[in-house]
Amino acid sequence: MLMVTTDYIPGKEFEMLGIVKGSSIRTVHAGKDIMNGLKTLVGGELTSYTEMMDEARAYATRRMEEEAERYGADAVVNVRYASSAIAAAAAEVMAYGTAVKFR
Repeated sequence: MLMVTTDYIPGKEFEMLGIVKGSSIRTVHAGKDIMNGLKTLVGGELTSYTEMMDEARAYATRRMEEEAERYGADAVVNVRYASSAIAAAAAEVMAYGTAVKFR
């Protein structure tokens, strides 16, 4: 399925079907969370958190795509992501956009 961050697709006319979204709440293993806490003392990338957020975005995107498919969509336009902290080591990522059907 085509997904774009623009509100148009060059050369395509479409009808809007509705808003679609997907979300994922992820956390890291407690041991990794402790190691990340120690890492903040010396600086650098918190790779397990980076991986957690990448995973959360992938799940949220997949869930948004599945919802768009239930609408019978050909594409999702104006795709956006939002994230928020749920707990100390947990975050929610939401993907959302507009499902469209090509004419």
